[in-house]
Amino acid sequence: MTYDRLVCANCAAPVSEGRCPVCRANRERLQQQENFFAGLNPMTLIALLVVLVAAMALLAHQTA
Repeated sequence: MTYDRLVCANCAAPVSEGRCPVCRANRERLQQQENFFAGLNPMTLIALLVVLVAAMALLAHQTA
């Protein structure tokens, strides 16, 4: 989830603006929680999934 669309319950401003201490704390927390897959686009994720499935099929074929 990105914080650019979140609205703060404390000050009713976008969290991305960081107007109050609650906004700033939540913005920092969300930035720290971003992981590797959050920055990838859907096509890249689908391509990674296809490669993983192909590798698993190849491995299963070789062991059988």
